[in-house]
Amino acid sequence: MTDPIEPNAPGRASRRAILKCAVWAGAGVLWTVSVGVPRAGVLGGTARAADLASADFSFVQISDSHIGFNKEANPDAVGTFKKLLARVRAMSPPPAFMVHTGDVSHLSRDAEWDTAQQLIKETGFETHFIPGEHDMLADDGKPFFARFSPGATPGGWSSFDRNGVHFVALINVANLKPGGQGNLGAEQIAWLENDLRDRSASQPIVVLAHMPLWLISAEWGWGTDDAAQALSALKRFGSVTVLNGHIHQVMQKIDGNVSFHTAMSTAFPQPAPGTAPSPGPMKVDAGKLRTLLGVRTVNYVLGQSALAIVDHPLGA
Repeated sequence: MTDPIEPNAPGRASRRAILKCAVWAGAGVLWTVSVGVPRAGVLGGTARAADLASADFSFVQISDSHIGFNKEANPDAVGTFKKLLARVRAMSPPPAFMVHTGDVSHLSRDAEWDTAQQLIKETGFETHFIPGEHDMLADDGKPFFARFSPGATPGGWSSFDRNGVHFVALINVANLKPGGQGNLGAEQIAWLENDLRDRSASQPIVVLAHMPLWLISAEWGWGTDDAAQALSALKRFGSVTVLNGHIHQVMQKIDGNVSFHTAMSTAFPQPAPGTAPSPGPMKVDAGKLRTLLGVRTVNYVLGQSALAIVDHPLGA
């Protein structure tokens, strides 16, 4: 398994360096995936802009809005969420839809979900939701599923197709142990295998999950303990993109034809593994906070397996 956040071959800047400079400077980071290998660069180059303009459709990933959070790390999570949604509304061309990869709320309260739902509704964009662990605090997540994904299976997982791309929404936050990794379970993995069985290996697949499907930190529970079983069902596909939230920062990894991408939060950042005693809301200077919150745009060109991924920090 390769690790793109380690230094690359001599003569090339490491992806870690590109991400660190671009995100902290408030610039967007664009990932263009070709034959399973991503190319990282700062958003704004002419060629890159042309790639985005030629996309057949795009969608936006938002994650970890934590509506209801009001602690020192960000006393106005609703305000930053509004600002980021305003940026989405201003995108041209507009995205085809949005996906929210979990922790819509902070404490699974109806008032928090009401606020999130109203703000997202005002964008006018179709939105697909999966829960984070903060959305599962009431009655095993049943209120969340009833409100945000009523058409999903009883376990909450689901799939849909758009413009030749197959999307799979997985749930790995049910029955979590404190500090433990995510879990999919045998029933969901069997469903995934059946969902993919009759699909062409050339069809691009996008997998949505809240907790990472690759192990980032065992100590912090940043992974999914049975992810390997699910990923085995995806190995035959030429292009698989896995999008998740939970860790509130941009990280990326490649394993064969599968590219994994974590997303920024719209509420507050978390420390990188090894830089703090434990995960949790991280307080930074007000100006720096804007560079650590954001949304992601994913662009697809019909007939190409490559997906161009652009991260848009609030401060950019």
